[in-house]
Amino acid sequence: MRLLPVWLTCDRENGLNLKAMDAEQLREHGHKMVDFIADYYKCIETFPVLSQVEPGYLRKLLPDSAPVQPESLQAVLQDVQTKILPGVTHWQSPDYFAYFPSNSSVAGFLGEMLSAGINMVGFSWITSPAATELEMIVLDWLANLLKLPSDFLSNSPGGGAIQGTASEALLVVLLAARDKVLREVGKDGLGRLVVYGSDQTHSSLQKACQIAGIHPENCKLLKTETCNEYALSPESLTDAISHDVASGLIPLFLCATVGTTSSTAVDPLLALGKITKRYGIWFHVDAAYAGSACICPEYRHHLNGIEEADSFNMNCHKWFLTNFDCSALWIKDRNALIQSLSTNPEYLKNKASQGSTVVDYKDWQIPLGRRFRSLKLWMVLRLYGVENLQAYIRNHINLAKHFEDLVAQDPRFQIVATRTFSLVCFRLVPANKNEDYVNKLNRELLDVVNSSGKIFISHTVLSGKYVLRFVVGAPLTEERHVIEAWKLFQETASTLLENS
Repeated sequence: MRLLPVWLTCDRENGLNLKAMDAEQLREHGHKMVDFIADYYKCIETFPVLSQVEPGYLRKLLPDSAPVQPESLQAVLQDVQTKILPGVTHWQSPDYFAYFPSNSSVAGFLGEMLSAGINMVGFSWITSPAATELEMIVLDWLANLLKLPSDFLSNSPGGGAIQGTASEALLVVLLAARDKVLREVGKDGLGRLVVYGSDQTHSSLQKACQIAGIHPENCKLLKTETCNEYALSPESLTDAISHDVASGLIPLFLCATVGTTSSTAVDPLLALGKITKRYGIWFHVDAAYAGSACICPEYRHHLNGIEEADSFNMNCHKWFLTNFDCSALWIKDRNALIQSLSTNPEYLKNKASQGSTVVDYKDWQIPLGRRFRSLKLWMVLRLYGVENLQAYIRNHINLAKHFEDLVAQDPRFQIVATRTFSLVCFRLVPANKNEDYVNKLNRELLDVVNSSGKIFISHTVLSGKYVLRFVVGAPLTEERHVIEAWKLFQETASTLLENS
């Protein structure tokens, strides 16, 4: 492990007179903190990617109570180095290939730092006009990059808002859809409302239904097939809707996905959208991961049909170099959100809001408080520019293609699903072995490579098959990391097969 920076040997009394906020102390300690973080990134490859600690490890290392007297920054950062970092799974490591990426960048970090420094709570326009107006502007920029319909722009009846996560975005539009229908059919209709997705839709749909009061049996996840690349079939959706209507239920909401979690399947938006319009169903499109790729012209066709959607979401904090959290949501009818989520207590009333001349983002989200998240997205777009962001995405996709080619050259391995973006789904398949054995072998393969600390991957199950997921998306990943990861898979596979 890398040694602490030299400055950490300074006087232990440095922190004793730390003020709540003092410009010169901030300058002094801020420089030291930036040095510490920069050193962390310089040596990030020396850490095990997946934390190797056991549950409860930290309780044994830290005191039972907070210190009565202040401690120095030196002491705190020494504890970060020796006690906290061993319990960190390093999402920014170039050898991190699990789940989906959660990007940091210099621009994103600087934007986060500036946001933290200003530290405003921008729930209404009046609480910080720049925060509200920059958010509207920067989401218009991004909407135009994605070639979204003009209905999603801020000068339309719709517009964009930054949520914390795609799960929050999904919940708020589901609540808007629910309340819009209940205003028409009455509150007693809640038990008849039906929500649709596929069996590949993110689990946040089920959680949103739980929160929104949708009966569990009315959250219908329709089966997908290998022959459709695990995309939602318009025919299966039509059949399900027809059956529910005949049963006296009310079709409410469809969540389609561009880039599913398991395999990055892309649902046919245009065909699905036409079905939802026929039945008056709210159509939401979740592109949390893959939306970033659609700023590249060669991937924009995956959003064809987005004009049929009522709402659209992508996570800038996944693959768009914007530090967590920053989830962009666009909606065609802002009033649907506002009617569902608005509160207007006396202590929040002001002339601008009462005059309906401004946007108050408190009415577009679950919490009242909100951070200045648009600042970091604005800085990412400005400090990198569109061409560099496109090149960044393309590089990861090319690295994933390279890994896919390596897998395809080894007859012991099998590509399980078509690679669309930067996710490769594959597994080890020894000859003449049954499915249970193959699944067990791949579980062992995942456990061994992850416990090595050299890389971190995750898994899924597709058509009953235990599948390894290899996602390229960390900011520091280069070709050498992909090649070394593949060598680790090959060596581990050889050992497992020899011992089986």
